[in-house]
Amino acid sequence: MIRPHPTTRRPVAMLRRAAVTAVSLALLAAGMTATPAAAAPAAAPGGKAAATGSFVDSTPVPGGFASWSELLRLQQRMNNAAERITKVAERSPNSGFAGIVADPTNRHLQVYWKGEPPASLVATARATVATKVLPAAYSQRELLAAADRLRARAGNEITTVGPRADGAGLLVGTQDGLLGATAMAGVPVTVQTKVAAAPATRWDDSAPWWGGAAWRNASTGGGCSTGFGVFKNGNARILSAAHCGNLNNVATDPTGQSMGTVSTRNAGTDTLLLSAGAGGRVFNNSTAANGDVVSEFNNQVIGASASQVGNWVCTSGAYSGTRCSIQVKARNLCINVRDFGQVCGQVQAENTTGGNAVGQGDSGGPVEIVNAANTLQVWATGTNTAIDDTNTSTACTGYVKTGRVCAWRFYYEDIFSGMAGVGATGVVLG
Repeated sequence: MIRPHPTTRRPVAMLRRAAVTAVSLALLAAGMTATPAAAAPAAAPGGKAAATGSFVDSTPVPGGFASWSELLRLQQRMNNAAERITKVAERSPNSGFAGIVADPTNRHLQVYWKGEPPASLVATARATVATKVLPAAYSQRELLAAADRLRARAGNEITTVGPRADGAGLLVGTQDGLLGATAMAGVPVTVQTKVAAAPATRWDDSAPWWGGAAWRNASTGGGCSTGFGVFKNGNARILSAAHCGNLNNVATDPTGQSMGTVSTRNAGTDTLLLSAGAGGRVFNNSTAANGDVVSEFNNQVIGASASQVGNWVCTSGAYSGTRCSIQVKARNLCINVRDFGQVCGQVQAENTTGGNAVGQGDSGGPVEIVNAANTLQVWATGTNTAIDDTNTSTACTGYVKTGRVCAWRFYYEDIFSGMAGVGATGVVLG
């Protein structure tokens, strides 16, 4: 996860149905002494960003697309088809569904299936987006069972484990390798070495609280980021990372204004709820080439969307600021976070430029997908958990560029499993 600031210890990322070693992944919280290196751009009264703006337009567009809107329109069609396929597959206990790659730079949706998928399902997908059905050696159900076997036998020798999207076997993260992994799992294993996980706001927000703002744990002195607003029992609450606090810990913004207490917490999904009222918007910013914040603004949350392998996402942490050029590499992972434990429902993503994705202080912050039809709007897709601080460290960006650790590989909790973990029923819309 992404821990409090460097003045506090750093936990590691965790696993969902499979476990990870407690050596590599670090949490993203930050210490009480962290403050912005320079004054944040001018804001409206109450700490609110004065205007809405687009934070992706200045980021290079991958895959030969003319614009981010063009890429995101195709990605949205892919995700719609992927969601329908996944829901149908989950209703069948003997489904051969293995996984999906929804990378718009491929120009087609890749569906992996063991055996023959239902013809009607494929036809429905192809009516939405170009779709290729490819053979898989194992179903996702078989691979999740294999991940459980490997976790039980290898324990802390692994840092991450989960099914490959192509159904070829398991994807396993380790620090120094793992002998006999295939024999222990009973399926082929792709082993990644030197993989670790450690935990990773803005600085003067006001009620209703928005995602991507800084909050402090008055009980421990740690600093984290607010996530998306979500509903629980009809009340709008703030989502963040469980490693940022314990039940009844008091939360404030950096100026000391009360944000309520930690009212619900689930370590297994690394999510918590703050009792203060939440709004349906997130802070974002444009960034200079050197990583400095240029201008700060806000964006409307229009719903929730699951992350698919191959998707392009952005993060919004109070410390690192908004970061894009980030691609999803794996989902349905369980990770083992240093000094914290196992967390499941995790997504692995990487900044494809090698630059900062998230860092300490960004724990609990939003992971978002930009709306293709209107790049001033975002879909909620996750909550920051951990970074690989051992092997993918890179220069920090944003509001606090020194005195903390940042990385280009990180892990975040899927928005749906994260909400389920704390009993939330939906995101607050802007």
